[in-house]
Amino acid sequence: MAEAEFESRNSDPEDNKAQNEREKVPSDSEAKMDRESKRDERIHQTGQVSLAEGGESIHLISIIGEIEGHECLGNASKTTKYEHILPSLAAVEDSKEIKGVLVLLNTMGGDVEAGLAIAEMIASLSKPTVSLVMGGSHSIGVPIAVSTDYSFIVPTGTMVIHPVRLTGMVIGVAQSFEYFQLIQKRITGFVSGHSRIEEETLEKLMMKNGVLTKDIGSILVGEEAVKYGIIDEVGGIDKAIAKLYELIKMRDSD
Repeated sequence: MAEAEFESRNSDPEDNKAQNEREKVPSDSEAKMDRESKRDERIHQTGQVSLAEGGESIHLISIIGEIEGHECLGNASKTTKYEHILPSLAAVEDSKEIKGVLVLLNTMGGDVEAGLAIAEMIASLSKPTVSLVMGGSHSIGVPIAVSTDYSFIVPTGTMVIHPVRLTGMVIGVAQSFEYFQLIQKRITGFVSGHSRIEEETLEKLMMKNGVLTKDIGSILVGEEAVKYGIIDEVGGIDKAIAKLYELIKMRDSD
């Protein structure tokens, strides 16, 4: 026993240091796995994640399924909850590490108030923002798609533009019609104010006959959305991320 204690007291400090470094490896690996697990869980719960390249961190937000308003939709529905998106955007604005925001859209639309709230929040960010329409950005998804500094749509991506619809009981009086017009004016004004399309042209697309079987409106696919000036460019995730880093560099150089 005495001999063992003697060897312990007289062991090489460098050996002890190397042993300590080896012991740290599992803990570092576990910490990395824990971070990845939390990131995966965040993606699953909110559809959001932070990406980093060369010290530049960007925040990714996905707008998918139906945009949920003040009432919860069924468990079988894929939804985007505005109570998740709005606080995240406020945190992004306050963060010193996050330099830009990438918004991915594949949405059927949804609640008008919630959609406009998300669009206004994105538009008011001081950091560079880019949107990418993947499958579709229909109805109230259109204002969200144009709320960023620059927008992309994939060649097969679609945008459905139609008048405002209300569910539930509607009183058939002049005031109800005026309320419809007021809501629609808010949407067309926002879209035309954040894109290159004229408000009058947008209203014509909304009221077009013969395109939608059971409704009036228009379907714009890929290049058509660019031609009308709603979206800036046709492109995929590679172009969207490259453009966002370009905007971040331009902002940092100012």
